[in-house]
Amino acid sequence: MQRSIFLGIAAGMATAVIFLSATTGPMAMRALLYLLTPLPLFLAGLSLGWVSALAGGLAGALAIALVTAPLVGVVFAASEAVPVVALTYLVMLGRPASGPGPDVDMQTGTEWYPIGRVVIWAAILSAFMALIAVLFLGPDLDTLRATARKLVDEWISMLQSATGQTKELTEEDRQRLATFGMYLLPGAVALSWMLTALLNLYLAGRIVLAAGQLGRPWPDIAAMRYPRFAPLVLAVATLSTLASGYAGLLASALSGALYFAYVLMGLAVVHYVTRGQSWRPFALWALYAVLLVLNTGVSVVIALIGLADGFIPIRRGGPPPNLPSPPPARKT
Repeated sequence: MQRSIFLGIAAGMATAVIFLSATTGPMAMRALLYLLTPLPLFLAGLSLGWVSALAGGLAGALAIALVTAPLVGVVFAASEAVPVVALTYLVMLGRPASGPGPDVDMQTGTEWYPIGRVVIWAAILSAFMALIAVLFLGPDLDTLRATARKLVDEWISMLQSATGQTKELTEEDRQRLATFGMYLLPGAVALSWMLTALLNLYLAGRIVLAAGQLGRPWPDIAAMRYPRFAPLVLAVATLSTLASGYAGLLASALSGALYFAYVLMGLAVVHYVTRGQSWRPFALWALYAVLLVLNTGVSVVIALIGLADGFIPIRRGGPPPNLPSPPPARKT
């Protein structure tokens, strides 16, 4: 236990250094550091347990609070430590199995927490994190609207400088853009946070598995399922974005996170139905390349595929998954 706590604190210190380093330097380097900030804590959580990640998160938050300001330490704890602890706890959560099932390891008789539910919890967490982050920009709607207006004015000036256009938008158009941006921002922040969290969870899982330290078998991600209520929550959240005030902001954050969750589900469906096909690698590489280039248009189609799979089962039969296995134990 002492060793895992010590290593967790070391991981927390590494995460804190990356967190602070992501605020300076070239933009590309800052973006990369921001993207990989929680990786050390995820490594500790998956290999040593969520208590180790908790110790690291608290140590990192304390160090940042002492070096910079208490508020920055709180931001670190809320944005990095809490999500990592929650997700690693859920991923490593297991119970004795009562029978065969999609998440049951028959060798150990353990039923592991479904990966699909982990993704949904990540969406819920990211929605609340995004709302908190947006409220930091303005503690009330008037201040938040003024901040959004300032960002819009700066964006328009930058765009005019880059394109050489001199045509000015009317005051009404600028205010309309500011209001639209204010309600779009929580969804964008939630999607960004969820992408970062799940990417690092995946990378950490593969690293820990390769090291032979993952305490559970690798899940069949392509076969994951969401709870039956997930489409209803997405529909309610999307409709609620029409509401004004904080309800609309929270709905925007939740709908953005759930939208990304269904993009992931759509990708899982594509991975599943192409199993065993000789052209599969080319098709998957082409899909991800098109997704990166065209982004929104393609992601909507993929999300609709993921949403449709909940009503019309697309993933039926097919060859068994080729799941990665941990390295064999060394002989002593």
